[in-house]
Amino acid sequence: MQAIIGKVGDYLVRGCEKDDVPTVIRINGETLPEHYSDFFYYEILGEFPEAFLVAEVGGSIVGYVMARIEYGFSHLKRLGLSRKGHIVSVAVLEEHRGKGVGSILMEKAQEAMGARGATESYLEVRVSNDQAINLYQRLGYRTSGRLEAYYKDGEAALVMALPVGH
Repeated sequence: MQAIIGKVGDYLVRGCEKDDVPTVIRINGETLPEHYSDFFYYEILGEFPEAFLVAEVGGSIVGYVMARIEYGFSHLKRLGLSRKGHIVSVAVLEEHRGKGVGSILMEKAQEAMGARGATESYLEVRVSNDQAINLYQRLGYRTSGRLEAYYKDGEAALVMALPVGH
């Protein structure tokens, strides 16, 4: 079992392990309309294990964050290319929300991305997901763009970004 890297209340945060991926996929299916191939989860875990984290309570996984490092144009109005952390997916089961689980998952993923040289973190979020947008704003993320018809159902996404690693 991976070492505990964070704690909030009775919730523990640790690195995701291969055996955890089916549970992560189940949580994604229960909480988010966007789904990825099973292979994608294992690919992210293999490439960026330090930024693929799970939260558990009483030995049961109740949330996760999956992130990776990319190289591309900055979302923070900086000129040129930058090393960016991309929060690909974050989810917490409904009954465990509002207890700081999402915040600590995000904070620990940002730390991991900063340690890997990222200068910023960014994510996409549905324009209708007020709960998530509020969380990201509390964490310091600011809207840097909007992607029309980003999701399969045609809904737009906000792009939100935050400096990290400083």
